[in-house]
Amino acid sequence: MADQNYDVLREHEFDGIREYDNPTPGWWWMLFIGTILFSVVYFLFFEMSPASWTIQEAHSAAQAELARIKYGKIGELKPDIPTMLQYMNEPEWLAVGATVFRGQCAQCHGPDGAGLVGGGVNLTDDYYKNIKKLDDIPRVIANGAAGGAMPPWKNRLHPNDIVLAACYVATLRGKDLPSPRGHEGEVIPPWPTAEEAAADGSDAAATEQSSATSAPTSAEAEAGP
Repeated sequence: MADQNYDVLREHEFDGIREYDNPTPGWWWMLFIGTILFSVVYFLFFEMSPASWTIQEAHSAAQAELARIKYGKIGELKPDIPTMLQYMNEPEWLAVGATVFRGQCAQCHGPDGAGLVGGGVNLTDDYYKNIKKLDDIPRVIANGAAGGAMPPWKNRLHPNDIVLAACYVATLRGKDLPSPRGHEGEVIPPWPTAEEAAADGSDAAATEQSSATSAPTSAEAEAGP
């Protein structure tokens, strides 16, 4: 078989320059056609097909998987006082709350929680505007406050992120850092201890049970004097 001549020059010349008449390799054409076909399939699936997923859906799925991995050991936390008191004293999970605070809350409340002019209130003193007891903190984070000045985060953060961020915010109390906002709101009682919270829970349960057992039924009421 005669060797192909790859040094054939085209007759066209420009400024003394001529080019070789070498055909484009077959693999290049296959790759080129393949990219065109792939782009057509990609467009039809992601832009036209109901079976595709949006960027928001992919992000939500990734966030859910991350939360499953991160919170696999503790499950879903309750936004109540006993849970908060427990995790306020667990450095590993308190660090998670601090990370959430720095990422989502610091732009309004400041990196140290002392508040910003035109932003959020000081979280390091004993004065509170929307908080009366410890478990009000996750409620305010979740639902917002001040007529929208504090936005709700329940649709943007995992429930555990809210609880752990609330735990971190609670630990800022008492630092009393210098604040451009000054004191706002009213002084509230100190956070309860674990023993006090347990006692309050027992008393509440006992009161509820006593009320349930002492309340007369309709039949008893009708049979009364």
